[in-house]
Amino acid sequence: MFTGIIEELGHVVAIENDGGNTHFKIKAKMASELKIDQSLAHDGCCLTVVHVEADQYVVTAIQETLKRTAIGKWEVGTAVNLERCMKNDGRFDGHIVQGHVDCTAICTDIKEQDGSWAFFFSYEADHITVEKGSITVNGTSLTVVDSEDKDFSVCIIPYTYENTTFKNLKKGSVINLEFDVLGKYIQKYLSKLKS
Repeated sequence: MFTGIIEELGHVVAIENDGGNTHFKIKAKMASELKIDQSLAHDGCCLTVVHVEADQYVVTAIQETLKRTAIGKWEVGTAVNLERCMKNDGRFDGHIVQGHVDCTAICTDIKEQDGSWAFFFSYEADHITVEKGSITVNGTSLTVVDSEDKDFSVCIIPYTYENTTFKNLKKGSVINLEFDVLGKYIQKYLSKLKS
């Protein structure tokens, strides 16, 4: 379980294909604090730490993960939003984030707004957003500003822009989305009532 509050930016330093799996070596300050078998969100995707050495660690993505997320597009040098799992003895700063990416989306526009930024995204999956509801973009807990059918926008403050991968996004960038878990349950329940 995560909150969507990004702790650090890591960087991909090596990629190794192993059959249908891909191993990613990530350099991060928090690496020395990690342990094998620990869950860690990478751009919102929960992956298990399988190896740790000094300031680097390794995670493995299986075919399902590579198919459903934007992780398969990572290259050496790619910056990655990192968040360790939520501790149960502190404040809950973001929203409920499972680290299970629902789909990818495309950044359709970015508008600078005199010190902040509006990012616009479009997706194909059968999920919904609601105005002022929660959304997780590359693991970052955000509030939906505008919500249309398969399109939405979020606004980013300077701190979030500088301390996450938002500063690297461009029009056409592919990102990971996790929709609000409560909204997903409600949507599924309502669809069962219709049938």
